[in-house]
Amino acid sequence: MVKLTHLDEKDRPKMVDVSDKEDTTRVAVASGTITMSQEAFDMIVSNQTKKGPVLQTAVIAAIQGSKQTSTLIPMCHPLMLTSVKCDVIELPKLPGFRLEVLAKLSGKTGVEMEALTGASVGLLTIYDMAKAIDKSMVISDVRLESKSGGKSGDFTR
Repeated sequence: MVKLTHLDEKDRPKMVDVSDKEDTTRVAVASGTITMSQEAFDMIVSNQTKKGPVLQTAVIAAIQGSKQTSTLIPMCHPLMLTSVKCDVIELPKLPGFRLEVLAKLSGKTGVEMEALTGASVGLLTIYDMAKAIDKSMVISDVRLESKSGGKSGDFTR
């Protein structure tokens, strides 16, 4: 049976001690999708929503969300991110958007949660800014696409 690292010997929650780990370059990419009505998609793409530029705001929100991960996820370490990049891909056939976040640092622990949080917050921002047009939007498939660096090695979906 695998022992969970966020529990101590008495099964109480704890933050993992990473003091003895080596600093390595760590990169994680996460993504997610939001589907919506054709009307909402068209209004977002043409920048005609009442709340302003949805996709640009979602990119900023994704970056900010990545930076705030440790304040939202209790056992995450506060990390000194060296880079966060966000890309929004139009998916006209859905219709909707795919949002990808890359988080990077040189440190003792990984950035998977930062990339996942960034993707989630970016998608939630799209929903927030377009909900007056379409409340039935669906956020889905938020997932880790890849990670590199650290003791556990590389992962690619």
